[in-house]
Amino acid sequence: MQLSADNLTCVRGGRTVFAGLGFALTGGEALVVTGRNGAGKSSLLRMLAGLVRIAGGRIALEGGEAEATLTEQAHYLGHHDALKPSLSVRENLDFWTAFLGGTGQNAESALDAVGLAPLAGLPAGYLSAGQRRRLSIARLVAVKRPVWLLDEPTSALDTPSQARLAALMRGHLAGGGMIVTAAHGPIGLDAPRELRLGP
Repeated sequence: MQLSADNLTCVRGGRTVFAGLGFALTGGEALVVTGRNGAGKSSLLRMLAGLVRIAGGRIALEGGEAEATLTEQAHYLGHHDALKPSLSVRENLDFWTAFLGGTGQNAESALDAVGLAPLAGLPAGYLSAGQRRRLSIARLVAVKRPVWLLDEPTSALDTPSQARLAALMRGHLAGGGMIVTAAHGPIGLDAPRELRLGP
């Protein structure tokens, strides 16, 4: 499987954020996107996720499910944790699992993987920022998709939770998955490729 971008251009609010950008990833590889604030890291991830229009160039995923788009084969984890505060931790994960086409059979192991199994019955509104982030990360485990698009995934996570996430990412890569992540610092992966935006 290969994810590639060729000569990508991003325009937001009439301003060219970046132009001529390209990369290629194969299964088992991670790309860490770095750069100053406003360089276009989040815009690139949102473009890959199908949430921002491509002003120029092309994105292609080869070797995946023939009838599925990149969006249908990718998980996108943005800055905001999309949770319903009145629903329990387990109910939130069950909703997203069903929405993303999963069966719910992996929900318990997903909550365990992020250290939230003891809080499964607690309303999500009672969770700390780090716990909310971990619940969002549980979606990556509950529904298997080959491409992970992660925007500052360690945001609000304490050191043990960052280590858990790093282990999940390493496992995903070991299984042939791909990761594109925006980060300002180390994320616990061994020698990932780097793409720097801006000067």
